[in-house]
Amino acid sequence: MIRPVIPLLTAALLFGLGTYGVLRRRNAVLVLMSVELMLNAVNLVLVTGDVLRPKVTGQVFTLFVIVLAAAEVGVGLALVLRLFRLRRDINLDQVPLDEEPEPDPAPAPVLDEEPTR
Repeated sequence: MIRPVIPLLTAALLFGLGTYGVLRRRNAVLVLMSVELMLNAVNLVLVTGDVLRPKVTGQVFTLFVIVLAAAEVGVGLALVLRLFRLRRDINLDQVPLDEEPEPDPAPAPVLDEEPTR
């Protein structure tokens, strides 16, 4: 049986790196990757705790966190793409949080394919 100290220290290191990335990075994609590191650290702690106890609750919670991480990636990347389309940059320091978004330009009128006679 493995000692629980090694995976717990690895999880603490992963969580620390993820926290540093969330606090220090300016790029939205790198912030999302840092959040993924933190979620993987939580998964490692849950699996380690599951090994130490006879119940399977750690594995169930780990699957739940994996599903949550997948949903977070989908929503996060959609937000990053929308931010890039609006601002042409994904730098989080330049995102104004207190102003109204600019309205989309009016779509071009659709012309009939067959001219009327």
